[in-house]
Amino acid sequence: MVNPAQPKQPAHPYVLGHSEHEVERLKTQARLIGPITERFFRAAGVAPGMRVLDVGSGAGDVAFLASDIVGADGVVVGVDRVPAAVQVARARAAARVLQNVSFLEGDPTELSFDQPFDAVVGRYVLQFQREPAVMLRQLATKVRRGGLVVFHEIDWGGLSSFPPVPTYDQCSRWGADAMRMHGTETRMGSRLHATFVAAGLPAPTLRLEALVVAGSESMPLLQMFKELIATLLPEIERFGVATANEVGVETLVERISKESNASSSVLFGHYQVAAWVTV
Repeated sequence: MVNPAQPKQPAHPYVLGHSEHEVERLKTQARLIGPITERFFRAAGVAPGMRVLDVGSGAGDVAFLASDIVGADGVVVGVDRVPAAVQVARARAAARVLQNVSFLEGDPTELSFDQPFDAVVGRYVLQFQREPAVMLRQLATKVRRGGLVVFHEIDWGGLSSFPPVPTYDQCSRWGADAMRMHGTETRMGSRLHATFVAAGLPAPTLRLEALVVAGSESMPLLQMFKELIATLLPEIERFGVATANEVGVETLVERISKESNASSSVLFGHYQVAAWVTV
């Protein structure tokens, strides 16, 4: 068995990829996590009329959320390095007839803009960067004086159950191991403070939320968890963390549900952590 503490060179920089299945998973994820992100952004000070840069915009969900907050008088520019992701986001924006959102392809730290932004935001972005503090430092230059830098990241340390649900806990460890071995920072939520400081920014304000479910209310979280593990399965196998038979994606939800119901367990999702500063 491969030692999960030793990362291998990743086959590609973004472990979750950009397949059609992954885009659909992100949409499902957005429906569950979106309300948390919105609370973070509003608490940080993102407000109507602002000009916002969304980095690592992917399929566009965070940009759409930001557009709802800034309203018709605001502007949101989403940037992603992956052409396929930008195409999906543009198509979704067109379908929604959104006039205040646009998407660009490229590295947000290298692109030039006509004017500075009131806020730079991102969700689940820094965890995939080899030098997140460097990225933050560069992004802060895109913000006007007195503007905001706001990031929402996850921490795999939050995944747990009580009383213990063996299948949920084991798959959580397998998923975290595969991410870590690919080079992803699985504790980015807890590292946000240190990352902001290393970027030369003020010590950030921090907030934490998590999805907590039990019984019949567990299904949306379990479906999201299953889809994440299914996306990670090729990497789980590639790194020798577990086999497809051991994971058993097809019956994962049913097995976890059965175990959790038998012990009246509570399931905890990833820690959802936000950090923000005024620059």
